[in-house]
Amino acid sequence: MREDEVTEAQIQQWTGEAEAGYDVEELKRRGRGRPGRGAEPMQVVAVRLTVDELVALDAVAGRDHVSRSEAIRRALAHFAA
Repeated sequence: MREDEVTEAQIQQWTGEAEAGYDVEELKRRGRGRPGRGAEPMQVVAVRLTVDELVALDAVAGRDHVSRSEAIRRALAHFAA
């Protein structure tokens, strides 16, 4: 299964949460968007990759059970070390 595919278990969980109702005040406190990874705002960087590079990236991400972005961040951290 690909990382971005939704499973039947996830659908059942989300359905249960929706049927139980949401705490609107808690949702408001959380804010919008993805949670930050640090104190500083993050920047989005577009990178063009070949099909072969994407295949290699997806293989590493799949092997390590992480997203493409996390695999790239790990590679950059290793490169910079």
